[in-house]
Amino acid sequence: MGEGRLGIGFIGSGFNSRFHLQAFQAVRDADVLGVWSPSAKHAEETAALARRLDVGRAKAFPSIAQLVADPAIDAVWLCGPNFARVANVEEIADTIARGKGELKGIACEKPLARNVAEAKRVAALVTEAGIAHGYLENQAFAPAITQGRAITWARGASLTGRPYLARAAEEHSGPHTPWFWRGELQGGGVLNDMMCHSALVVRHLLTKPGAPSSSVRPARVTGHIASLKWTRPEYAKRLQQLMGKDVDYAKAPAEDFASVMIEFAAEDGATVLGEATTSWSFVGPGLRLSAELLGPEYSMAWNSLDSGLQLFFSRAVKGKAGEDLVEKQNAEIGLMPVVAGEPAVYGYEAEDRHFVRAFLKGEPPELTFDDGVEVVKLLMTAYMSAEQGKTLEFPPKGLETFVPAVAKGTWRP
Repeated sequence: MGEGRLGIGFIGSGFNSRFHLQAFQAVRDADVLGVWSPSAKHAEETAALARRLDVGRAKAFPSIAQLVADPAIDAVWLCGPNFARVANVEEIADTIARGKGELKGIACEKPLARNVAEAKRVAALVTEAGIAHGYLENQAFAPAITQGRAITWARGASLTGRPYLARAAEEHSGPHTPWFWRGELQGGGVLNDMMCHSALVVRHLLTKPGAPSSSVRPARVTGHIASLKWTRPEYAKRLQQLMGKDVDYAKAPAEDFASVMIEFAAEDGATVLGEATTSWSFVGPGLRLSAELLGPEYSMAWNSLDSGLQLFFSRAVKGKAGEDLVEKQNAEIGLMPVVAGEPAVYGYEAEDRHFVRAFLKGEPPELTFDDGVEVVKLLMTAYMSAEQGKTLEFPPKGLETFVPAVAKGTWRP
């Protein structure tokens, strides 16, 4: 590893880590040098993938402490499951407190934690350890969002007034692995899993480039959750067959659809709105990300499935099921969009490049754990609103200790 390069260790070896590894092919000043996973086999496989992609001479580590203690590891990308987040960060912080390792930074995948208490614990541990921190929200770095926001504000807002409505949605047919489906492990259902993206994106779009996110302050939140598909008896049975006996949506469901309306108070006195939806019950070609920003005389719109590349396969083409056309792919025949270069389109490349350079330069990144805590507060407020059936002032009383009914296993749609 040469001068001016960041040695990175991954905690976690799942789908998300693999997306980041692909993205690091476009990051010039970092090397992926280590992987830890609770599964030694998976850690070895992920390290081998890093070497195969030529993003670093990665090796598997037997513990988080040993990964952090390795002098070649300068920063950690925390990509493990939600239920392990606090324990993972505690081991990192303990290793540093004992003087066994040093880190220039830690970047954590969304959501920061399962609830506000856990999120604040994670942020406090990292702050007390003196580690620079970054919150990995790829969609804020998606080229369409970045460029669309910049041009909309520079041309439209500067001449005719600030935008007043942002919309964002993330929709697909359901997660890859069982723990995502289990409310007690994941912290909820699709609201916790994916609204963390959309809630931040609408606020990001409504915030003037260069201004702090605090210039657009959440004031009121209205949330709604539902199970539209996966509690239907035939689909609950199918889900259990796919994900195992512990995923039982006949007895312990999580929401597969969520919506939230956030009323923001802008620093100029304006009231602006963010409208976001997320779904595990969307059946289309595959993952669909979308966003809109509307103002007095302008609008922008993005749909990730409007990719510019389409393929058609007749009924005679009977290939294997896969995800070679688009993430969460649902079909292999007919007219299908192809999202070429998904790590770039979804924002992973620009995100990883940004955090690497921030840590190398010792500069604060655009998104920190403070932003991650704020997102979790919005998610928990949306759950509270959905449970109470009313709009809530932000932040509501009891937010610090609130745990959604979905996460407790007591929610019934």
